[in-house]
Amino acid sequence: MFYDHHFIGMHWIWWIIIVAIILLAAFNVIPYRPKTDATEDALDILKKRFARGEIEREEFEERKKILKQNK
Repeated sequence: MFYDHHFIGMHWIWWIIIVAIILLAAFNVIPYRPKTDATEDALDILKKRFARGEIEREEFEERKKILKQNK
């Protein structure tokens, strides 16, 4: 029946591993995949950068004004 070496040995284990990896990737279970937050807009990002001290108040106000003009 199955004597053509398709189900003998560890050949079937490799198929299980491949299918498991595909399912994990498809359902976003693999932890190293970056998750994006689509609810955060540009103004929120600008406020966070200002709060962390990455940009000065003048630059914050200028960019905020530009963002509000574009809406």
